Amino acid sequence: MGKQKKNKAYVNSSKKKKNSSPVWLFWTIGILTLGLIVFLFSGALDNNDTSTADISYENQPYLGEKDATVNIIEFGDYKCPACKNFNESFFPLIDKELIQTGKVKFYFLNYPFINVDSERSAIFGETVYRELGNETFWKFHKTLYEKQPDDQNLERQDIFTEKFLTETLGEVTSDEDVKKVTETWKDKDNEKALKTDETLVSELGVTSTPTLFVNGKKFDGTSLEDLKRMVDDAAKESK
Repeated sequence: MGKQKKNKAYVNSSKKKKNSSPVWLFWTIGILTLGLIVFLFSGALDNNDTSTADISYENQPYLGEKDATVNIIEFGDYKCPACKNFNESFFPLIDKELIQTGKVKFYFLNYPFINVDSERSAIFGETVYRELGNETFWKFHKTLYEKQPDDQNLERQDIFTEKFLTETLGEVTSDEDVKKVTETWKDKDNEKALKTDETLVSELGVTSTPTLFVNGKKFDGTSLEDLKRMVDDAAKESK
């Protein structure tokens, strides 16, 4: 298969560096230098980040065979245009080449940072998974990305209202199932599920969407072939 470029990520630009006074700069340089020495002597400094995070996949929605040894996580935001593009162009290739072939389990975790309806959508999605199960969640997930407005000027506007999300869910399941979700989506347990995702975002240092991890290692490639090689390497390491 030919090269398929990875979509440009949507970066959370809210994290800005703070200015420091000359005195604090002096002390900061000293502390950083001491830290560097410790890292050098401990052998922990490495030009290539090959660290593997210890990730719990429990109670997370996934696609693929249960016994697949390689786990891919996508961190995404339902208001993210790059995520919409990823799910319409790159994900179908992942599905065909890696999920349907039984090589990987593919997980979606929330990183809702763009707007207030990013978080609302994430909590609503968590509720769909909790109340209606894995299959209905993925139907809702796919439909919600498809309904993301093409006009990026609407990105920072509150588009995914409760009414919008309820109607979207109604397109993929029964009225009875919709009622189950609308009656419970504001429960604290669903917020806790989102916090689990956000804690992992913080621990892994995720700053953009979509971001992929393969068996706990961040994917920094640019094509499907790069991802397939990383999956193959992860499969060998898991044996």
